[in-house]
Amino acid sequence: MRVYFFAALIALMVSFGAIGGYLLVKEKPVTIQQVQGTEGKNVLYTADKEGNLKPLDFTVTVDKVLDAVVNIKSTQSGARYGGQEEYRQLPDPFKDFFGDMFKDLPRGEGSRPQPMYGTGSGVIINDQGYIVTNNHVIANADEIEVTLHDNGTYKATVIGTDPTTDLALIQIKADNLNPLALVNSDDVQIGEWVLAVGNPFSLTSTVTAGIVSAKGRNININREKFAVESFIQTDAAINPGNSGGALVNLDGNLIGINTAIASRTGTYNGYGFAVPSNIVSKVVEDLLKYGSVQRGMLGVSIRTMDGNLAKEKGVDFTKGVWVENIGEDSAAEKAGIEKGDIIIKVDENETLTSPRLQEIIARHRPGDKVMVTVNRDGTMKEFDVVLENAKGSTEIVKKEKKEVLNLLGADFENLGKEEAKKLNLDGGVKVTHLYAGKLRKETQMQEGFIITHIDGKKVVDIKDVAKALENKEGGVMLEGVYEDRPGKHYYAFGMGS
Repeated sequence: MRVYFFAALIALMVSFGAIGGYLLVKEKPVTIQQVQGTEGKNVLYTADKEGNLKPLDFTVTVDKVLDAVVNIKSTQSGARYGGQEEYRQLPDPFKDFFGDMFKDLPRGEGSRPQPMYGTGSGVIINDQGYIVTNNHVIANADEIEVTLHDNGTYKATVIGTDPTTDLALIQIKADNLNPLALVNSDDVQIGEWVLAVGNPFSLTSTVTAGIVSAKGRNININREKFAVESFIQTDAAINPGNSGGALVNLDGNLIGINTAIASRTGTYNGYGFAVPSNIVSKVVEDLLKYGSVQRGMLGVSIRTMDGNLAKEKGVDFTKGVWVENIGEDSAAEKAGIEKGDIIIKVDENETLTSPRLQEIIARHRPGDKVMVTVNRDGTMKEFDVVLENAKGSTEIVKKEKKEVLNLLGADFENLGKEEAKKLNLDGGVKVTHLYAGKLRKETQMQEGFIITHIDGKKVVDIKDVAKALENKEGGVMLEGVYEDRPGKHYYAFGMGS
C-alpha cells in the first residue's frame, strides 16, 4: 500500500442529525481531574454527568468499541499484468460461452506477477454493513476481505471513494453488527482523552490511549488537487495498519478515522492524525445519496494569517484567513469577496486557520448558501455566498448507483455528445474510475474504456449497463473503444461468482 512522507517521513496508516442509519451524537467530553489518592499518590479521575468522580477506566469504552473495528485485507491479484494491452487475454472458461466471438482476438503478452497484500482497519458505522476506511487502504485492490473482531470473514464491495479526504466506504453482508455512532467533532476539545483502535502490524484489535493534542492540522500529505486536510492530532500510539481505524472519545463514540503518523522511521513517533467525524459524515452521506462526493467551493486561494504575513501585506494583524487570490467568476467573486480580505467566520464558525476554513466549506454542497464574514481594511463585512462545484456550477451530480454496478467496482459516466461524435459513436458509457471489483480482478480494463456493447447489444447510457447485467448469470462480454488507442477492445468476466 502507499506510503507518504512528511518532515523526514510520514507513513500513512492509515447540518448534523440522523443520516442513513448513523446517529450523530452531540455530547460534551467528560472532564478529567487529578485528585490526591488516599495513599498519597496522584490518581486520575473522571467526572460523570452528575459530577461524581470515579477512577479513570477505559475498559467500558473498549468493550463498546472493539466489535465495531475491523481488519481489512486488500489484495492485488496480479491479473493486471504488463505488456501489450491492445486486447485482453480472455480466460479459457468463456471461450465456449461466446463461441466464435473469440476467434480473431490476439492474446495478451507479459507474465503474471505474484499477488500483493496490504492490511488496514475500518469502522462499522451502521447495521447494514457499511464500513468507513481510508482510501489508501483499498486503492488499487482487486479484492477486499474484512475480518470482524469475532474472526468472521467477509468479502467487501466498494460503495464509493473520496481521494480528496482519503476516505472510502465499503460494505459487507453480515448480521448482528455493532456499529459506532459518530459525534460532532467540533465539540472535541484539545486535552481530552481519546482511544485509537485498529490493527497495527497485523496485531488485531489493538487499543492505545492518549489525548487530543491539536485540531485543524494540515500536514500536506494528500496530493489530490482539491485535498482537504484538517486533522485531529493525537498522541495515542498509531502505527502502520491503524489506517482507517477508530479514534473515539471516552463514551465510545467515533470522533475521527485514523489516517497518518508523523515519523522519521515509518512507525509511531509521538503524533497521529485522524480525519474528523464531521467530514466523515458528509462524505458517507454523499456517497450513499449521490454516488459521489458533492464538494462546495468558494473559489479562492488562501493563507493562514500570522504576524509575518501581516507585515508582508502591510496590514494590521488579524486572526483569520487571508484571501490571496479570487477565481474568475467564482462563487466568492460573485458574492463580492475581494483579494486581500481576511475571512474570520463562516456562518457562526470561526476560521482562524486555512485548514479550518477548508473543513467548514467541505461540509457543504454546491448550491448551499453560507454567510462569510471578512475583515476588509479594518471593517467587518458579511457576504452571502452560494457555493459552486469545481466546474463552476451549483448542480448536484448524481451517479447511477445500483448493486450490480458496485459489484463491477467502477464509476461510470455517459459519453458526452461531442466526444461521441468525435469517435463516430451513437453513445456509450465511460469507465472513469476502477476500484476493487470484477473488472479490476478479472480483466485488464483501464480507466477511460468506453463500453459500446454488452454481449453484442448496443449500450448508449449507464441504465443500459445496469439493465444488461441485472439478474445476469454466467459470462459477460464487454466491447468498446479507448479514445487514444486504435481498434475495438474486448473484456470478459463472470457474473454470479
